[in-house]
Amino acid sequence: MRSGFLFFSLILIALLSAGGFHLWVGFYWMLVAVAPFILIGWYDIVQTKHAIMRNFPLVGRSRYIAEWLRPKLYQYFIEPDTEGAPIPRIFRSTVYQRSKKVTDTTPFGTQLNVYAEGYEWMNHSIAALDSHDLDNDPRILVGGPDCKKPYDLSLLNISAMSYGSLSANAIMALNGGAAIGGFAHNTGEGGISPYHAKLGGDLIYQIGTGYFGCRSDEGGFSTENFKNTIAKANVKMVEVKLSQGAKPGHGGILPAKKVTAEIAKIRNVKMGEDVLSPPFHKEFNTPIGLLEFIKKLKDLSGGLPVGFKLCVGNRFEFIAICKAMLKTGIKPDFIAVDGGEGGTGAAPLEFSNSVGMPYREGLAIVYNTLDGFDLKKDIKIIASGKIMTGFHMMRAIAIGADACYSARAMMLSLGCIQALECNKNTCPVGVATQDKALMKGLVVEDKKTRVANYHQQTVKAFVELLGAAGITDPTEINRYHINRRIIMNRHETYEDVYPYIAEGCLLNKETIPELWQRDMGMSTAESFKPRFKSAFVDED
Repeated sequence: MRSGFLFFSLILIALLSAGGFHLWVGFYWMLVAVAPFILIGWYDIVQTKHAIMRNFPLVGRSRYIAEWLRPKLYQYFIEPDTEGAPIPRIFRSTVYQRSKKVTDTTPFGTQLNVYAEGYEWMNHSIAALDSHDLDNDPRILVGGPDCKKPYDLSLLNISAMSYGSLSANAIMALNGGAAIGGFAHNTGEGGISPYHAKLGGDLIYQIGTGYFGCRSDEGGFSTENFKNTIAKANVKMVEVKLSQGAKPGHGGILPAKKVTAEIAKIRNVKMGEDVLSPPFHKEFNTPIGLLEFIKKLKDLSGGLPVGFKLCVGNRFEFIAICKAMLKTGIKPDFIAVDGGEGGTGAAPLEFSNSVGMPYREGLAIVYNTLDGFDLKKDIKIIASGKIMTGFHMMRAIAIGADACYSARAMMLSLGCIQALECNKNTCPVGVATQDKALMKGLVVEDKKTRVANYHQQTVKAFVELLGAAGITDPTEINRYHINRRIIMNRHETYEDVYPYIAEGCLLNKETIPELWQRDMGMSTAESFKPRFKSAFVDED
């Protein structure tokens, strides 16, 4: 192939050079057309990095073009509606339709195989209720007994996505949608940018291991910077990020190509370098230390609700946090539970695919543990992990959540096409990029309304499910309401799949369930590390 290309290009050049201009004018124009391809072909031959291009000049490039086009063409021409990844077409279409307020009903029945393993459904009631008679904007009050400024939180909110990972226009559209719809916008760990504050939407300020927005010059926590950050924006709650589902135990990654001068200033980092958040906090390294840090943030914020976010790794570690709550008397106002199916702009494959407990298991553990220590009554739980529809909200609340976060659905409402280029700064619709030429395609005035529409329509669908189940209030939902097919001729309720434990049963070693005894013995309020002996909370 390579020798053939060389022979053809040399013959063509020789022919065009042999005649006069007038005789060969047509060939000269042809040379103008083909010369770039000849030059590219010669370059392919002499370069040494790509064997396929070196051996098959020009033709070998088609492989790289095909690889670039593959995810874009696949989702439109090949993937079925129900099996696309990370988000199937059936859910992407639902988000698009709701954000535009166009028809979101489906014709001719479900496309799902209702007899397939893993199929899930909700119990409805013969005594169904008219959803128009129910509260179409259900909320929960976040704030424990010692909280001075409790917050009335919507049941569906924007999950953590940082400015830097997302564009300025995307952040403004999300926050503008939150302002229109009256729901909360989590800042992500990148700090509070001017774009978070510009349109006045309620904010949940997330503090990650990099302490962006409250970072000292040495990379630790700065009391003064924290006060300044929450004073300049509409902050309603503060969330300490321990880990996220997409890369638990790894820390955040912002590629250098996305670190503009503005982002470097907001985060107090160096421009032109990858921003790598450490996988651990410098301000604490024990369960008691975590709670003391939460107490510090409550005091510094003037009594805002303060909680933490985690992807559950070891059950005994969360038990250790609960033991620390009992020992110190300090409780978070809320806990956000993320899962291994969570999204991110950039993560190593091993972490994204194979680290972190899925949110349903994690959520069940967090709820059961809090209830087992009789702590749940003072602490709200927010669930996150591919929550796209009203049924997804119903399922999360049935397991134990009080409210939900959604990230990728909110991105889709902005116009995200799942191009899978979040980590390249080349997002074609201006959502996950800092390229101003791409960013300008995202018109804030239009997209903020779509975000609000998606939220309103999805919460409405959730309330309709409440009515179908004969339920008047979300607090009445429990695991019995959701079913999962185990095999073709057998299904179980979520109460069977994720069994409850008795309220307060972990407070006394005589009532601790057998399956919890080992983790109870491994955990201690003084350390996240396990101790392998029988040691219960009443002995600490």
